[in-house]
Amino acid sequence: MIIKTAEFLKSSSRWQDCPEPTLPEYAFIGRSNVGKSSLINAMMNRKDLAKTSQTPGKTQLINHFLVNENWYLTDLPGFGFARVSKSTRKDFEKIITNYILNRTNLVNLFVLIDIRHAPQTIDLDFMQWCGESGIPFSIAFTKADKLKPGAADRNVEIYRQELLKTWEDLPEIFVTSAEKKYGGEYILDYISSTNAMLVKNKIIFE
Repeated sequence: MIIKTAEFLKSSSRWQDCPEPTLPEYAFIGRSNVGKSSLINAMMNRKDLAKTSQTPGKTQLINHFLVNENWYLTDLPGFGFARVSKSTRKDFEKIITNYILNRTNLVNLFVLIDIRHAPQTIDLDFMQWCGESGIPFSIAFTKADKLKPGAADRNVEIYRQELLKTWEDLPEIFVTSAEKKYGGEYILDYISSTNAMLVKNKIIFE
């Protein structure tokens, strides 16, 4: 997929305030220090489309972007570690769960995971919740440039084996590096092919 246009639309604190659900939507979520905004910027070939920060938890609202004038990219608040109060963290969780469960045009949720770490309970539990809730999702490993290729491959395989303990079929898995601008093109190809399938099957969002 070639990115011709990518523009910020709005930030929302509630799913009801998000843009009209008339286009296919792809959301990105992960722990608050996973490099989500950096990956989005690399995919869109923009330096500052999604706001990045050295402070985890910077994204505190549902941020919508219109890409190529025919699909939405959504940057969701991070979960897990963030330098915020417990009450604020609960507010984030409420924003996230309500959005995921109620956004009718959400086609796929990309769950971002730092490839450098062993499987974390918080990530596994979140994906389990997605599965139990019938939410289609994919896994996007980030920061692959921080490891040698062999180590990255081993960590992905460790994650696969951990997931297979409770999952019969695994979701799509992508390995990315925002720094090297690697892997994002495969996510965009996946989105492009999914959008083409929606058109072919005459699926309309309204």
